[in-house]
This record gives sequence, structure tokens and C-alpha cells, in this order.
Amino acid sequence: MEFQRLEILLKEKITDIRNLKVLILGVGGVGGSATEALARMGINDITLVDYDKIDITNINRQVIATHSTIGRLKVDVFKERILDINPNCKVITYPIFYNEDNKGVIFNKDYDYILDCCDALKSKELIIREAIKRDIKIISSMGAGFKFDPTKIEITKLKNTSYDKLAKILRYNLRDNKKCLEIPVVYSLEITPKHDKVIGSNSIIPNMFGLYMASIILNEIKKGE
Repeated sequence: MEFQRLEILLKEKITDIRNLKVLILGVGGVGGSATEALARMGINDITLVDYDKIDITNINRQVIATHSTIGRLKVDVFKERILDINPNCKVITYPIFYNEDNKGVIFNKDYDYILDCCDALKSKELIIREAIKRDIKIISSMGAGFKFDPTKIEITKLKNTSYDKLAKILRYNLRDNKKCLEIPVVYSLEITPKHDKVIGSNSIIPNMFGLYMASIILNEIKKGE
């Protein structure tokens, strides 16, 4: 069986993993590795939200980006990949840019977890507020660009972040709701120099961010939280 080795670790908790319903917002560098990890946990209900198509510049870091997939919708390629890993998985895709106008579209069912892996600040703020409003567990990724040192990656609460410009803005924008500031985030303590508008990235740190996010779910299920 494809998930036998995980069942050895989780015992009866493997059923809890299978029954999870998870929404991933953004399936690029961070979200791609998070999605891959969730698929290989045997989760049977995954919803993907990403409007973007695969570009040649994605090849250096994104799981699904190859020369043969350039130009295709990321959610479509990932759906095929998930089903190739776990044919029992129900995969729902939304090729949309999550914003105020369509934020209700994806909430036509309940979720156990939301992984916020998107880059857009406003979308992050909206999804965090919506998760708190609906009492859904959410894990958010902060900035992975221009990072090189994996030992600087941490899991903490949004309110406890430092050195991360994206987290700083989010803390300010969400300051009216203390519950939003309590959410777990993955971020890096690595200080980066000033840079151009085009964000440099590599194949290591964004993918590690995604794996850290998936690990939170795995460990919470293991502990029965």
C-alpha cells in the first residue's frame, strides 16, 4: 500500500489524516511543496486555489514546473499529479485570484485547515480574516524570497515574527483582531539586503517553507490536537 510507511508512524491516526479537508491558497514554490507533502500523506480532500499558469521562470523552484508543463494552469497540473499519487483524493480546483469579490466562492464546504501560500498581501489578509471568522485552522507563509539559510526558518505565531517585512505589514493590518495575530506562520529570521522589485529565489527555501507548513498539520494530527 502506498501509505503503509506513514501508517507505521501514525497507527490509527492515519484515518484522521485521510479524512482531512485542506484548502491551499497558492501552489507555487511554497504551496507546491506543501501540496505535494499533503498528497503523500494520503489526505483525501484537497482544494487548490491559484489563477496562475506555469512560466519558464518557475522551473528553478516549483515542483510542477517543467518544460513540458509551461503555459498550463498550475491547479490543473497539480490535480493530475495529486491523483497520480493518491487516486482516492477528491481534488477541487479554482483557477482564480482570491480577492474581496470572489472570496465566498471557495467556501462552499467546510475545511479543517487552510494553508496560505500566496504572495499577494491583500489576499493573505482576506484569507486569514475569513479563516478566523469561520473558525478554521490556518497556517500562513511569510516571505521566502532572497533567503539562503535553512537554519533560520522558524514556526511561530504571527505576533512573534521579526525581520520579515511582509509579516510586519500583516501584523499592522490585522491588529484589530487579536485572533489573527495568534495564527501559526512559517518565516525566516534571515536578514536580506534591499533588492529590486523582481524577487530572487532558489529551489531550497520556498520548498522548505512548504514542508514546514505541512509538518504542522502532520504533527497536530499525530498529537491529536
